[in-house]
Amino acid sequence: MRRVVQTLVVLVLLAGGVLVAAPPAQALLFDLTSNHCSDAAGCGAPGTIFGTVDVEQNGANVDVTVHLNSPYAFAKTGSADNQAFKFNATGVVLGDITVNQTVPGQTLAPQTGAFNGDGTGTFVFGIACVTCGGGLSNGFTNDIVFHVASATIADITAANGNGNVFVADIGNTTNGATGPIDASTPHQNVPEPATIAFLGTGLVALGVALRRRRVQG
Repeated sequence: MRRVVQTLVVLVLLAGGVLVAAPPAQALLFDLTSNHCSDAAGCGAPGTIFGTVDVEQNGANVDVTVHLNSPYAFAKTGSADNQAFKFNATGVVLGDITVNQTVPGQTLAPQTGAFNGDGTGTFVFGIACVTCGGGLSNGFTNDIVFHVASATIADITAANGNGNVFVADIGNTTNGATGPIDASTPHQNVPEPATIAFLGTGLVALGVALRRRRVQG
């Protein structure tokens, strides 16, 4: 029994080592927390999480979902160069980006340029609502969902010269305050599911072996 327990311990330790030396993350979650609104207090108190950016590797593509928490909405204010969401990407061209049409009656489209609004730094790509009017009254709360072909998470999560990875142009629907908010560091790093399953199986087997040993003793 001792040898069985020792073997299981080794397996669990190996699984832990795989987690430490795992391949690049398969998903990253960023919190949109940095406040660049002209009325900063109106947009949200320090520490407010305005929303999240979920970046997931899907085979050879990267899927991105931008979600805003209530009471915030995407707004075309001009402070983000009329982009609802901005990001950079290495080795990506505009044709690699496809956008889900999540806003009924409006059109979301990828755009490229030198977008630099309100001191958030320069971004090469943006997702814009090309049919939305300006201001918060024409804003939307639906998630922005887009996909980048032939890319990795690392390709689209490098910070710009100001240290910002993503920027969204938003407004507070309760008081009308508007402006850009950004994310600079990931909140969550998710290992590969197979690695997690391997570690979990080892822990369960170790627990069963130890329990049997106590019963037999």
